[in-house]
Amino acid sequence: MANLITIWNENRHEKINPVVAEIYPDGIHGCIDSVLKNAGFDTKTATLDDPEHGLTDEVLENTDVLVWWGHIAHGEVKDEIVEKVHKRVLDGMGLIVLHSGHFSKIFKKLMGTSCDLKWREAADKERLWVVAPSHPIAEGIGEYIELEKEEMYGEHFDIPAPDELIFTSWFTGGEVFRSGCTYQRGNGKIFYFRPGHETYPTYHQKDIQQVIINAVNWAKPVARTRPVYGNSQPLEKL
Repeated sequence: MANLITIWNENRHEKINPVVAEIYPDGIHGCIDSVLKNAGFDTKTATLDDPEHGLTDEVLENTDVLVWWGHIAHGEVKDEIVEKVHKRVLDGMGLIVLHSGHFSKIFKKLMGTSCDLKWREAADKERLWVVAPSHPIAEGIGEYIELEKEEMYGEHFDIPAPDELIFTSWFTGGEVFRSGCTYQRGNGKIFYFRPGHETYPTYHQKDIQQVIINAVNWAKPVARTRPVYGNSQPLEKL
């Protein structure tokens, strides 16, 4: 299970909304899993209703990058699982947070803010402009990605200033949004990527898939141990 990419999804909309079930018959996690498998990654899926939400100690220990999608059941994620994921990120596991995962317990814990925003579900056109064209997450992407129908997220987005801003979105309603943000927490790398409302086929779009593939490659741990903290003996003679 080395170099494992785990795709986590609460998997609730797919069970209760026939529109979502038609777009993602294997679940949002199944769609992303297929994309990453086809890109050559070793993958595993996990969902909210699995024992320990599918995030056992063994799975987390062997996961290089965790991809997270959640929406209507953030509160059902057990705090002890959040603590384990948090520790693994600090130890070096990458984390890709998608769309409404901005309100997940793990993202809010890592950001230390409310992570709130404006929103509107009205089939807005979204144009994601690449504002960091040399960044590896934007590799293979043109000047922008255009989505004919998406849920609007608007500023102010209550997050810390990103380490790097990769994408900025514009919507037909006039709003803008920081849609591709990177962070480092401890040894771990985090990427928040905005698109992905469940009633639109966003994750079937090739450019969106390419961004997720790029982000997984970028977020993989570097080959080093976590720094040692606490009382330390001098390296030189005092």
